[in-house]
Formats: sequence, C-alpha cells, structure tokens
Amino acid sequence: MLRAAELATSLAHVNRTIASPVDTLTGILGEMTWAQYYFGDWRKHNALDNKGKSDFAQVEIKASAFRFNPKLNLLVREEYAAKRHPKFYVQVIIDVDPQNPNITADTNAYICGYATTAEVANAPLRDEKSKRGGAAGFRTKYIPILKLHPIAELPKDLKRI
Repeated sequence: MLRAAELATSLAHVNRTIASPVDTLTGILGEMTWAQYYFGDWRKHNALDNKGKSDFAQVEIKASAFRFNPKLNLLVREEYAAKRHPKFYVQVIIDVDPQNPNITADTNAYICGYATTAEVANAPLRDEKSKRGGAAGFRTKYIPILKLHPIAELPKDLKRI
C-alpha cells in the first residue's frame, strides 16, 4: 500500500498550501485506508481519479499525519466546506511523530469517526497555524475527534443513499 501511495503522490498535484512534506502522501494513504476498511481492498480505489470531487461518492476522507491522541480534530478547510458537500467526512489519522513525519511500512492509521456535512457546516472556524510557527494562511472548520460519530453508525451501503 505504501509503495502504491508513494507512486500516486508523484502523479498527484494539489493546488493549495502544503503544510508538511508528507501532506499528499498522507491524503492518499487516508483514502487507501478507507478503501481497505470499507471495500476490503485498498486497490479498489484510484486516488488519482477523484480530482475536483469527493474521494468516494458520498464520503470525503480527511487525513492528518500526527501523533495520535484524543485531542485531535477533524479539520475541513473553509473553502472546501463551502465548495463541496459530501454526505460524510471521515477522519483518518496517520500516526507519526510531527517532528519527524516519516511514513514507513509499519506506520499505523486510525479511522477515528465521521461527521455529516451539516455538522461540518455548523462547526466553529479557526485560523490555522503553520507547523513551523506563524499563520498558515487558511482557516478550518473543526470538530474534536471525540465528538465524531462512530464508524459503525455509518450506513453500510453508501451507494444507496
């Protein structure tokens, strides 16, 4: 999975502020993690085929590379929340040391839960900080991961809703 994500990263181009050197890899691994969980096979998802739309028909994966802890938040950039409206946002944390964000084959990924589009729309906004200090130049809607719905409550067949 990691090697395929690294290859996809070299082909993906994202027009937004890049907060860390592993941002694109983190996003692709988050999508692959969800595909493995939901479909039972990460190969059933083409991470390069969803530019300009939700990662999956009804689900947007929000992935972060950070040391897992219960104080983390589901973050959705303000402009993304205004532009796109998937039914659900799923948070995936790629568990790395933020001081040394290397993603290796033994790195763990955690699917933390989900929020609805309405919950994200009503979430508070905050100015984001750069990982190196100072303003990052964008704002996010945020919901603490402890307030997300359990993944087990997500509809089993998202294609039917």
